[in-house]
Amino acid sequence: MEIQEDILYSIRKELHQYPEISGEEYETQNRILRFLKQNAKCKLKKVAKTGLVAVFEGKEEGKTVLLRADIDALPIQEINTFEYKSKKVGVSHKCGHDGHTAIMLGVATTLTKNPILKGKVLLLFQPSEENGKGASLVLQDNFFINLSIDYVFALHNLPGFKKHEIVLKNKVFTSNVKSISIKLKGKTAHAAEPEKGYNPASAIAVILLFAERESNNKPEAKDFFLMTPVYVTMGEKAYGISAGYGEVHFTLRSWSTDLIEEKRKQLRELVIQLSNNYSLESEVFWFEEFYANKNDDQAVSIIKKSAESLNLPINEILTPFKWGEDFGLFTQKYKGAMFGLGAGKNTPALHNPDYDFPNEIIPTGVQLFDKIVKEVLHS
Repeated sequence: MEIQEDILYSIRKELHQYPEISGEEYETQNRILRFLKQNAKCKLKKVAKTGLVAVFEGKEEGKTVLLRADIDALPIQEINTFEYKSKKVGVSHKCGHDGHTAIMLGVATTLTKNPILKGKVLLLFQPSEENGKGASLVLQDNFFINLSIDYVFALHNLPGFKKHEIVLKNKVFTSNVKSISIKLKGKTAHAAEPEKGYNPASAIAVILLFAERESNNKPEAKDFFLMTPVYVTMGEKAYGISAGYGEVHFTLRSWSTDLIEEKRKQLRELVIQLSNNYSLESEVFWFEEFYANKNDDQAVSIIKKSAESLNLPINEILTPFKWGEDFGLFTQKYKGAMFGLGAGKNTPALHNPDYDFPNEIIPTGVQLFDKIVKEVLHS
């Protein structure tokens, strides 16, 4: 299969130079749109404001397969100095979504050169993956509401694994992740007379101890649960004042949807109890919610067979990844799977300021997605 590697490397570097954070991917959408109009023959549909779907249809009816690439960047200042470094202060592609997008554009050019004869292929360029909002926005779009999809697939590049290695796992591939902020409002008082006010310190301490006590940071365990404190604040640097306001933020992670819901309920009840005990007003906000990627056995089998036909190295892992991925919402609704594409043993980790997606794995991603499509549509 012929792949125009130079053109894909070029668009990847262009996307890297002009990153956009979740919900603001308007110019990224335009760059993808221009590329597809110049290099592919397909129907194009804007979705979820800043997303895009490229539709390839065969002449005969058949199965429908969706492939997803995420397109948003992160609010991280890049420290790399190469010529195509980010031109936007404080924003950069530190999760490799520029590479994921380039791979999907390569799939589009491949499907143009070798059109499918039956069925339908949807290439989704999804916005807002990093904040957990994109998948939901896409699935609520009118284009998707009544759409029948047989399989969904997505990949994520994985530093720490050999380049071109295909990382597979049945069942859970990534964790459920929920973020929470707990705001506690009391009443200030003189620091010499704290009993005349309502200080949130004791309540915050109990919540922090709850997080430590309930966490079971053993990824190999079925009841893995991790509640990580990410932000705590209270009062002011005014040493004559007993604090009257505080807040604490966490991320919650678990393989099990039921377990994470159980912990959410316990936490909610604890906050209510503490608010009553310490005469505090409480506000609880849940956000950046990611559903676990539930890999279907048959979908994983399709990926494995496709990778074997390309003689790609396969690594079948035993333990899921603890990070969240917005594609999980698709695998909750449709039969499908997410897999990993090794980005190099010594490649900087995802979300690190010196990370950069390795161009050389782009053709691997294109070839494997193309094989997966053929395997689904011809089966």
